[in-house]
This record gives sequence, C-alpha cells and structure tokens, in this order.
Amino acid sequence: MDCNELSGEIVDAAYRVHSKLGPGLMEHVYQVCLKLELEKKGLDVKSEVFMPVLYDNQVIDIGYRLDLLVESDVIVELKAVKELHEAHKAQLLTYLKLTNKQLGLLINFNVPLIKQGIRRFVNGLQEETLCAFASSRLNPNER
Repeated sequence: MDCNELSGEIVDAAYRVHSKLGPGLMEHVYQVCLKLELEKKGLDVKSEVFMPVLYDNQVIDIGYRLDLLVESDVIVELKAVKELHEAHKAQLLTYLKLTNKQLGLLINFNVPLIKQGIRRFVNGLQEETLCAFASSRLNPNER
C-alpha cells in the first residue's frame, strides 16, 4: 500500500471515530480509538513512539513522542483543540524531518466536521508548493 492509499485509510478511520464520538473529548480517547480502527483494517500501528534526537553522535531524549506511526510510514499527530495553530504544524514538520518520513497527518477531532480538522503534510515541500500543486489540479472555474 502506498502512502496515498495509506493516508486514505487513516482519514477514513478518523471519519469513523469522529462520527461515533463527536468532538469534545480528550486527545488520548481519540488516539486509542483511532488506533483500534486502524488495527481493525489490518494495519500495523504504534502509539506514543519515542523519537530521539541524534546530536553529535549522542541520543538526546527531548520528550518527543509520535501519537501514531502507521505501517512505519505515516506519522499521525492528533489534537483535540479549538483550532490548529502554527505550533501544531511545526510539531508535525519537526517529526517528519527528524524521522525522515515523507507523509504526516495532523488531525484535530475538536471540530464539528472532521474534514475541517485534517491537514496533510509532505516532508520537504513547502505549504505553498502543496497549495500550488492542489490548485493546479483544479478546474480553472474552481480556483
């Protein structure tokens, strides 16, 4: 399964969790339930994955933990906040850079519609590049 298919499976599972639980719970509840949904699909999911920083040949424990790592490929960072901020984006981008993973999903469950809370990030691409890519695929009347 490639990263795009995998991200589709993760998003589908997030929709399922949100439709059952709705917004307003603590992040950890969504984390456990999303992990269960993904495992039901036969995916390998690790939670609270320790992520060390390697500096000058020393492993430094800064306290970074990945909420979910799916199939050892996609990092999923979960939130249950009123709105996503730049610090949340920076957190996921840091994780992508330090792990050299290509794809990360930032999912905020504290929204009325889950599609409003899902953001996808690709390591090494600026957000503007992603927006330009997405907009280049749209019909000119939809831009």
